[in-house]
Amino acid sequence: MPTALTVRGLDEELVRRLKLRAARHGRSMEAECRDILRQALANEPQDFRALASSLRQSLADRPHRPAGDVLAGVRTETWAALPESVLPETGDGE
Repeated sequence: MPTALTVRGLDEELVRRLKLRAARHGRSMEAECRDILRQALANEPQDFRALASSLRQSLADRPHRPAGDVLAGVRTETWAALPESVLPETGDGE
């Protein structure tokens, strides 16, 4: 059995915008509210563990490296690209 919901305290601007949106979609304000609620709740973020599990499964067949290795490579490439004039002194007298 469908449940009724009453929302009090809506400001006039919100109601005006809801009426316009409902008219653009060719439906009543009530139907527009149902659709807005349906869409908002359909896009809720998944539970973190379920999302992590899903990501692990989708990436299982791809090769991967530990993040530390990737970052070390980026640091090495970044330092190699810098001109010597901006590099810190090594302290070994050079």
